Amino acid sequence: MRRTLSILVLLAAVAFAVSPMLSNGFGGYRPDQFPIPQADPPIQPAGWAFSIWGLIFAWLVVGSAFGAWKRREDPDWQPMRPALLVSLALGAFWIETAHRTPIGATVLIVAMLVPALAAFLRAGRQDAVWQVRPVALYAGWLTAATGASFGLVLGGFGVMSEQAAAILCLLAVTGAALAVQAARPGEWAYPAGVIWALTGIFVANLSPANVPVLALSALAVLILGWRAAGGYRLNRA
Repeated sequence: MRRTLSILVLLAAVAFAVSPMLSNGFGGYRPDQFPIPQADPPIQPAGWAFSIWGLIFAWLVVGSAFGAWKRREDPDWQPMRPALLVSLALGAFWIETAHRTPIGATVLIVAMLVPALAAFLRAGRQDAVWQVRPVALYAGWLTAATGASFGLVLGGFGVMSEQAAAILCLLAVTGAALAVQAARPGEWAYPAGVIWALTGIFVANLSPANVPVLALSALAVLILGWRAAGGYRLNRA
């Protein structure tokens, strides 16, 4: 069973990585997917921020391949694999869902995020480069992406203004990221994924300057970065 699980995780990682090629990629929701078009919503990162998916896909595939080849039955790898398998298998359908329905994609990204966080927190201590960090970076980006997706749906369906949705979701992402970071403070790749997304949001709001969003995203980056540096130093001591 352990050997089979490691192979299933690898197959799911490959399916997840090739899904953009089968669905014309994804660089954010289209404005016309919402009753209130979201042409330049403050919660959406700059387009270049989505390039992190290339690194996430590659690292997940290589890490899963290493696990299936070298650590098939290693007990240090086993606790994270069931949750990671669920998240990656669901992720293979996310882009196609996002092209069709933002609400469905938001529900699906939550379903991806929960097991991704579980996999990160359950990951062992060995082979950090191949076991922990690909999952940590993936979970970090998903944390921020989930907040962005909620913000777009809230603003796009008129639940609240785009600005209020952005502020609310930035606060939620920051709180969630700090809580997860506290559970595993020595791992820098998780906050790195969140910080990358928040930096994309910061840059997207520079012109014209959206002061509240700029202030919140910058503060979150500074706090997460400061805590990551402290955790890294403590972990090495």
